[in-house]
Amino acid sequence: MLRQIPTVSVQTMLIFLCFLLVFTSFLLLLLLSRNNKDGASSRKGLLPPGPPRFPVIGNLHQLGKFSLHRALHELSRRYGPLMSLQLGCVSTVVVSSARMAREVLKTHDLQFADRPFLVSVQKLTYNGLDLTFSPYGEYWRELRKICIIGFFSIKRVQSFQSIREDEVSILIKSISQLADSSKLVNLSKMMFSTTSNIICGIAFGKNFHEEGCERSTFYGLLDEYQVSMGSFAFANYFPSLGWILDTLTGFNSRLERIFQGFDSFFRQVIEEHLDPKRLKHDRGDITDLLLQMHKDHTSEIDLTLDHIKAVMTDILLAGTDTTTATLVWAMTFLAKHPRVMEKAQEEVRNLIRNKQNISEYDLHQLHYLKCVVKETLRLQPAAPLLVPRESRKQCNLDGYKIHPKTQILVNAWTIGRDPEFWENPEEFRPERFINSSIDFKGQCFEYIPFGSGRRICPGINFGMVIVELVLANLLYSFDWELPPGIKTADIDMEELSGLTVHKKNALCLLASNYTEHCTSLL
Repeated sequence: MLRQIPTVSVQTMLIFLCFLLVFTSFLLLLLLSRNNKDGASSRKGLLPPGPPRFPVIGNLHQLGKFSLHRALHELSRRYGPLMSLQLGCVSTVVVSSARMAREVLKTHDLQFADRPFLVSVQKLTYNGLDLTFSPYGEYWRELRKICIIGFFSIKRVQSFQSIREDEVSILIKSISQLADSSKLVNLSKMMFSTTSNIICGIAFGKNFHEEGCERSTFYGLLDEYQVSMGSFAFANYFPSLGWILDTLTGFNSRLERIFQGFDSFFRQVIEEHLDPKRLKHDRGDITDLLLQMHKDHTSEIDLTLDHIKAVMTDILLAGTDTTTATLVWAMTFLAKHPRVMEKAQEEVRNLIRNKQNISEYDLHQLHYLKCVVKETLRLQPAAPLLVPRESRKQCNLDGYKIHPKTQILVNAWTIGRDPEFWENPEEFRPERFINSSIDFKGQCFEYIPFGSGRRICPGINFGMVIVELVLANLLYSFDWELPPGIKTADIDMEELSGLTVHKKNALCLLASNYTEHCTSLL
């Protein structure tokens, strides 16, 4: 009788084979690098300066001490605002100054309009069928037109006002109950819940207020998505061996589970919208609009259900992720700087009186609050490296040759701290934006939290109105204090790595109902 091979032996053999392949590749690349030493030297002067690199891994070993944007910031201080790195098999150029950002995002915008391969986003966006990560071309241009006109225009954003205000009202009531019982408010959790419910209401016509399996599953998927985007994927840097290594680490199975979870959710949403018995709001939601285009063939794109699910993925994940991160960082900065919080509260409460909640009609009056948001995005942009770009063809950049398929990382975090443009750049001081023409619409290259050029974030209006509305109501309705025994200096600013950078540890504060506000409503 044949003896069954234990599972552990198979795993051991796979691991041994994997390392054997890596070791063989290392020797081959080392041999090639020695044989082509003269040729490499002749090309060296054409590339931007950068740190020495190891065979095979290149400069990957230099990126592990800090968050990626901070590690690149430290390297750029030594090698300059245009820096060349080799990340595994991926040639990378890092941009760390306003001048070079202008060159990449404006002067040579078309040459750098593509996106690199990132295994997580390719999987979750149905092989790049979404707007954010699809390759530059006719499909992307048509999809962008659909999204801007259909979802992100000012008129369309305003049409969803009631959804945003209803969700903020629910948030304020929940915090008020915690304030009455003197319980800590986990703002990280509550911002996440409120933002995701707003996005789901606008995009899918549903929310997750009721406790239950569907809610916990949905929030669990969003949590796993954030973790996966911050996880190291070998396939991003070593395409030939990446799949094997990512399978051994369990990354591929986790990614597949997340994809299947979201795909099942989107299928359910689509089925609900196709149900003829469904009660449809006069305004409709984004899914209604996409399905109508699918049915009527009114766009240049032949929209399949996978196209629709990819766009739904974009709106849900990008909208929830970046908006939540910005709100949490804004409240963190305010808690750390009581003078600024007091000034922002004074503006809100002096201008808006005798109202239960602040509405979107009130936001245009809150100039200092808008400065607080701008300053938050300067010091802690939600996507510190923006969304990576990729060169479409060879071009010259500041006298250096940039080859096709080179990944371009624009460090907006470093640019927002450049002392050439910002006085006391490490200081949180919203006053710097008072009477300033600097904005985040992509024309001021010293301040580009949403990017610039063709691939600037199209949902700026969509996200900013949520941030301003939530923040205004938090400051209007409550006085905020740190937990007992905690000082402002103790508030940590640790980050979680990923395309979107979140606060690592939850922000928990004590809220008390604003007395004058409560009295005026009696």
